[in-house]
Amino acid sequence: MKFVLWFPRLKIQFALSAAVFVGTFLAAPSTHAQESVFRLEPSKSTVEFTLGASLHTVHGTFKLKSGEVHFDPAKGTASGAIVIDALTGQSGNEGRDKKMHQEILETLKFSEIVFIPSRIQGTIAPQGTSEVAVSGIMKLHGQDHELTLNLAVQAGPSGQAHANSKFSVPYVKWGLKNPSNFFLRVTDSVDVEVDASGQLAASSSGH
Repeated sequence: MKFVLWFPRLKIQFALSAAVFVGTFLAAPSTHAQESVFRLEPSKSTVEFTLGASLHTVHGTFKLKSGEVHFDPAKGTASGAIVIDALTGQSGNEGRDKKMHQEILETLKFSEIVFIPSRIQGTIAPQGTSEVAVSGIMKLHGQDHELTLNLAVQAGPSGQAHANSKFSVPYVKWGLKNPSNFFLRVTDSVDVEVDASGQLAASSSGH
């Protein structure tokens, strides 16, 4: 008689536990579905800089070496790296560029400028324009500096995406030399614009 009373309770308890487990599994959000990756195409991306000066404004470019950003807007997390080839920096003036590479950036020693994202605010829509802020660390001239990039992202068909960000780098405050001399005075910060194109897709591996 005791066995008959105990067995139904066990059966009922098992059924309830199974129902709770199945319900929890179905209700849980898919982490992988929320994670995405933006793979930049260096050949379709540009990095331009503008430096204010007393005689004229200096314009120049760098080439993007590589770029891949993983992000999860639901968690606010991001990872990956955007790498700029510092050796490719040029402003159209041989003497000025030689000084930039040898005395300011010391590109033979620090050949890359890297942005490592860690946080993201905002959501990228599958189609149309979205505004997001990506925070992380910029590695410049052997030092790490906190930086937030405000990005305008245009998502198109077949996973194609385009992102644009304009920001200022206070290079003197960050420890680099000011190239000013007796004849030419330049500002202590440089304006940078990154225009990147690439593919936006779901990140099945979760990084």
